[in-house]
Amino acid sequence: MATTHVPTQVPLRHSWFDDLHALLAGSLFVALGLAMFAHAGLLTGGVAGVAFLLWYATGWPLSACFFALNLPFYWLAWRGLGAAFTLKSFVAVALVSLWTALAPGVLRFDLLNPWVASVLGGFLIGFGLLALLRHHASVGGVNILAQWLQQTRGIRAGHVQMGVDVAVVIAALVTLAPEKVLQSVAGAVIIGAFLALNHRPGRYLGA
Repeated sequence: MATTHVPTQVPLRHSWFDDLHALLAGSLFVALGLAMFAHAGLLTGGVAGVAFLLWYATGWPLSACFFALNLPFYWLAWRGLGAAFTLKSFVAVALVSLWTALAPGVLRFDLLNPWVASVLGGFLIGFGLLALLRHHASVGGVNILAQWLQQTRGIRAGHVQMGVDVAVVIAALVTLAPEKVLQSVAGAVIIGAFLALNHRPGRYLGA
């Protein structure tokens, strides 16, 4: 019986314009989600969550906290994940910080229920992160640390990410009301589930 040969699909490489478009669109989605979280008094996990905690505790600008907290992780990214990933991640973080700083002057949420903010903001951040990940960029310093520890120390990246997120939630219990923490956890679960379902090997052929 003859077998049918199915040609193997060759991944199409992203052009610089493709990457630029993804960086702009992805960072805008992430920043809009963060703006919704900020307006509703919520937070998320990772470095962004620590930036929220600093903002709530000190009043320092959220955008500046987010940008500054990510700086130490670029050295790890450069050594372990390559120059292109590091550069694109730096640009993505800078853009998210810029859009987040500009958001209060151009966006108004006159009526935004915190539960709606957690759901819609979670999906927006998930979409933005997916766009960035598919173009080999990131806005999460903790994600960079987790991948570096997995490659160099054999510590599973998922365990590192989860440990940091749990620590952020515990710290949030001191700063935020329990209902706000619960709403924040709902948003974080939406982000994680969205990425787990859509960012899988073999589902995307772009390179």
